[in-house]
Amino acid sequence: MPERRPFVRLPTDVYPVNYGLCLKPDLIDFTFEGKLEALVEVTQATNQIVMNCADIDIITASFVPEGGEEINATGFNYQNEDEKVTLSFPSALQKGSGALKIDFVGELNDKMKGFYRSKYTTSAGEIRYAAVTQFEATDARRAFPCWDEPAIKATFDIALIVPKDRVALSNMNVIDRKPYPEDENLVEVKFATTPIMSTYLVAFVIGEYDYVESQSSDGITVRVYTPVGKAEQGKFALEVATKTLPFYKDYFSVPYPLPKIDLIAIADFAAGAMENWGLVTYRETALLIDPKNSCSSSRQWVALVVGHELAHQWFGNLVTMEWWTHLWLNEGFASWIEYLCVDHCFPEYDIWTQFVSADYTRALDLDALDSSHPIEVNVGHPSEVDEIFDAISYSKGASVIRMLHNYIGDEDFRKGMNAYLLKFQHKNASTEDLWDCLEQASGKPIAAVMGSWTKQMGFPIIVVDQEQQGDDRILKLCQKKFCASGPHNGEDCPNWMVPISICTGEDPKCTKLKVLLDRPETTITLSGVSPDQWVKINPGTVGFYRIQYSSSMLESLLPGVRDLSLQPVDRLGLQNDLFSLSRAGMISTVEVLKLMEAFVNEPNYTVWSDLSCNLGVLSSLLSHTDFHEEIQEFIRDLFTPIGLELAWDSKPGEGHLDALLRGLVLGKLGKAGHKPTLEEARRRFRDHVDGKQVLPADLRSPVYLTVLKHGDSATLDTMLKLHKLADMQEEKNRIERVLGAISAPDLIQKVLNFALSEEVRPQDTVSVIGGVAGSSKQGRKAAWKFVKDNWEELYNRYQGGFLISRLIKLTVDGFAIDKMAAEVKSFFESHPAPAAERTVQQCCENILLNAAWLKRDADDIHQYLLQRKAPPV
Repeated sequence: MPERRPFVRLPTDVYPVNYGLCLKPDLIDFTFEGKLEALVEVTQATNQIVMNCADIDIITASFVPEGGEEINATGFNYQNEDEKVTLSFPSALQKGSGALKIDFVGELNDKMKGFYRSKYTTSAGEIRYAAVTQFEATDARRAFPCWDEPAIKATFDIALIVPKDRVALSNMNVIDRKPYPEDENLVEVKFATTPIMSTYLVAFVIGEYDYVESQSSDGITVRVYTPVGKAEQGKFALEVATKTLPFYKDYFSVPYPLPKIDLIAIADFAAGAMENWGLVTYRETALLIDPKNSCSSSRQWVALVVGHELAHQWFGNLVTMEWWTHLWLNEGFASWIEYLCVDHCFPEYDIWTQFVSADYTRALDLDALDSSHPIEVNVGHPSEVDEIFDAISYSKGASVIRMLHNYIGDEDFRKGMNAYLLKFQHKNASTEDLWDCLEQASGKPIAAVMGSWTKQMGFPIIVVDQEQQGDDRILKLCQKKFCASGPHNGEDCPNWMVPISICTGEDPKCTKLKVLLDRPETTITLSGVSPDQWVKINPGTVGFYRIQYSSSMLESLLPGVRDLSLQPVDRLGLQNDLFSLSRAGMISTVEVLKLMEAFVNEPNYTVWSDLSCNLGVLSSLLSHTDFHEEIQEFIRDLFTPIGLELAWDSKPGEGHLDALLRGLVLGKLGKAGHKPTLEEARRRFRDHVDGKQVLPADLRSPVYLTVLKHGDSATLDTMLKLHKLADMQEEKNRIERVLGAISAPDLIQKVLNFALSEEVRPQDTVSVIGGVAGSSKQGRKAAWKFVKDNWEELYNRYQGGFLISRLIKLTVDGFAIDKMAAEVKSFFESHPAPAAERTVQQCCENILLNAAWLKRDADDIHQYLLQRKAPPV
């Protein structure tokens, strides 16, 4: 990597108070003209102004001091790699207020960042473009010259000059709409002045949309904008949003500060959604729900994303992080509270158990790597900022906030949050500011406890042993850093302040004791615990750590899995801990397989989901051996009883979780080649394609996956036809994600070529390629070759941004031979992707870990799988 100049933030001698901004996009030539008139404050005399600016050409610039003569800028010096421009003036601008005027032009790019174009098709089949924005983290500077740092807040007066038959939206409500004098086909739309806000939250959209509208109980106008003709599909999100605004208002005791909020579906969109203040943008699949054609998991996803983005209206927009180092405050917090919100709206989702599988375990896996990073990272250059939008900021952030909330208790937590929002509203804050407010509200040493979780990377493994003394159970606990390659046995072992809870078999739902482990080891006495009772650490799986029990303690917990007396989230946590200990070489994988067999009576969707995920990892690992079929047989045996019990058709009185479980189990059985499941899937697929009996949305993914996995070129052609005919983006994505399951090499190649075709939206190419890589050994090789062969096009498409990181991770994470790690490393040395540097390191580390795991355990696993089928002697 070429060394970059050290990064410097913008000088503070001139700062904006208000941006008056008028933009006129050209939806045919993909350019835009802009006029900026910014009210600025000069804090010390200077003859230059430094601003952020990228891919913009300034035509003229001048400065008018308050009550003085206009001074024209004599030079514009662009520092392209720093994304800055320096405006030079012939004489010093004196201290005081003034107006900075800039006329400029820019391009409506196709990179899904800045002010960009998004392609859509009208009902008549004509291809058109909308002009939309995505500014976080550092792309407002692609739409207008600005002080593009989160702490430089100002108010905005925005005007858009647009074709009169288009919808024009911005953060605030429209206050004026009048014909544009120079062209009768255009109108000038003016929006109300925004509150004081950061540049990355500014937004505008110009395009063709329908909407549904409602009022929240606290009087806010809520609209959901959809593609033309699909207003119906906005109703579910509208319902969630109107319930959520009052929930947050009540939770924070701070009202939503704008008169309206719009949620809008954008065709080409890189992230899941973006919390622009008052105008939240979404991928279509994160916002649109069709009562007939949307599956249960899509509803749940939409509810979570709406909950997440609306939380940001307070946490992020009203109070903003001082610098990107504190990004996790925004994202970790919103990723935690989205679950609180969904639990409020949809208690039947059992969403907090799903949190453990979706966020908590994912964060533990990533954070066990040597190439992880602390929650708080010092970042400077835009490519470094892009890199921290990862599972550590979001999922570990959310997990430690969940642990903190549990440690403080809800009442004091809310008190502290309210104090924080009131103290810093319309301003900027750092992590320490939040700790101070929570510390004052709770009287607990929050800063000391939390510092150990945000300032150092990783987490501890708590090693537990016990002995019985009369009616007392003596527990010995010690903490070590947990590493994916095994326990950390160095001199300088980091320590954490670990809130530890303990429960017993007497009342698995109730915590018997809470302690704060603030040293390497400690001994605890639990009184009144009879010898026949089990003891469980971390009930509710809230603490961000893994546990290694002594073998006797583990033995005593296993019946609690079989008879379901352990809580679902604890059954899940136990299995997940053991699985990760086996990957780290601390126990044999055979121990985990034995534990997995104890889950045969399991009724809980999320527990199955996590189990299924881990079996997927194992199956992928063993695809590098000659006994891959044996692990498929193990999967079939484990999932057959629950499959028979659920059967194919939903029964009266079933709910959300039954639908999710049925889809999971049938997909797992089908993929593993369970004959009856495969035959039934083929029959139902034929009826679906022939229009005899349309598949319910919840069965489509498992059926598509099953028929493709065991299908031929005719099956693939049928799937591609279904893709072309699908009207909903959700259905297109559903098909795109499973196409990789096809097994013939020439068809795998066909799927990869399809990924880069016009048929697939640019943000979805990644999941098609990832689906190929994740489906089989052949697929993995082919996908990696395809990424290398098409690197230039792919990189050009996603440069910066996290899609490039996701592409790399999905493609290479599953290899399990040492030499592949070297190959991946050297490819990215000669094809640098700065925003994905850390991802590349993590992938190489994972490949080496996989290889070590395989060497260590393959034979034992093979033996176990053979002997469990052997007839008893």
